Amino acid sequence: MRGKRSKQYRKLMQQYGLSFGFREPYQVLVDAEILKDADRFKMDLVGGLERTLHGKVKPMITQCSMRHLYAATNEPGMSFVIDKAKMYERRRCDHRPEDYPEPLSAKECLASVVDPKGAKTNKHRYVVASQELEVRKHMRGILGVPLVYINRSVMIMEPMAGATAEMREKEEKVKFRDGLKGRGSGSQGMKRKREDDGDDKETANDGADAAAKKKSKYGKGPKGPNPLSVKKSKKKADGEATAPEKKQDAEEAGDASTVAATADGSEPGSKKKRRRKHKSGNEGGDSEAVAASREGAEADMDVDAED
Repeated sequence: MRGKRSKQYRKLMQQYGLSFGFREPYQVLVDAEILKDADRFKMDLVGGLERTLHGKVKPMITQCSMRHLYAATNEPGMSFVIDKAKMYERRRCDHRPEDYPEPLSAKECLASVVDPKGAKTNKHRYVVASQELEVRKHMRGILGVPLVYINRSVMIMEPMAGATAEMREKEEKVKFRDGLKGRGSGSQGMKRKREDDGDDKETANDGADAAAKKKSKYGKGPKGPNPLSVKKSKKKADGEATAPEKKQDAEEAGDASTVAATADGSEPGSKKKRRRKHKSGNEGGDSEAVAASREGAEADMDVDAED
């Protein structure tokens, strides 16, 4: 069996298990024709069913199918097929020879076993393995019946029938809606419970959320100095001005000098010229001393010339 087909069969049986409750070992109803074809193609019927259904199987055969095999004893190799069929579990269909001298067809017999009340449901979860097209066509109308047949020595499992697939989709939608409703009621219940417990946790959570939002809003940026490594400012003594106060006083003094310079008529930015002041009482004495020093210097010059 190829990998792709095997994967499809495994997925299909999982769907049957979820929607209709199929489980191992799978109960497989076989008819007389599939036993004959399996013997003709030299196939292991039980092994092929297990590979196709991906699980252990329990093969079953009805009393009518056994009677069909006994009726064909004259065919070559039928004794081997009958011996193998005797090893399978016998499913009683209540079609006794005294009531039904001729065995019923595979379609009628299998339909009475799978759906005895005609409710279109596979109550006992049978898997039908039949070579007759009429049997498979009838079983497609019953919900949840996997169908298996042999085609050129290859065992095939039919896709899920239309009615079965529709029913499965409806059930999935119902489950989905119920899940949404249960989820909504659960959230409301949790909300009420939280309100009953108190608002302290809500306030703490709101504060944490607001801080996280604020932090994420501003993002990364330049950071200030570490407050633990910054030198602390000294406490000022009585009458001692701090550095900002000194700076403010200096600025005020500069403004006062600017105002005075403007009043004198000079430009605020130009440097004021210094004027030398002479004492009024010593002006005459100073001139006499200068004259005497000049005369002494001239006398010295004359003496040097004589020498």
